Amino acid sequence: MIEVIGWLFQIYSYMIIAYVLMSWLPNARESVIGDLLAKFVEPYLSPFRRFIPSIGMIDISPIVALIALRFASYGLISLISNFV
Repeated sequence: MIEVIGWLFQIYSYMIIAYVLMSWLPNARESVIGDLLAKFVEPYLSPFRRFIPSIGMIDISPIVALIALRFASYGLISLISNFV
């Protein structure tokens, strides 16, 4: 059970990284894969983008979102391991 939750968080982290890397390629986010990733990732990233301003052309909100996701995964796995 704990391994499955860890894998799900890891897959979601990879989806965020792929979505961010697609912004470097022209028209990659307008592809089918880009649209699919946007549907999953953008609802999570949008609150971070509202509160964390860009530094010039660099958007650091995905980095903060990945760190928050990592802390959430550690917390959830810790809670589950205490009850199981």
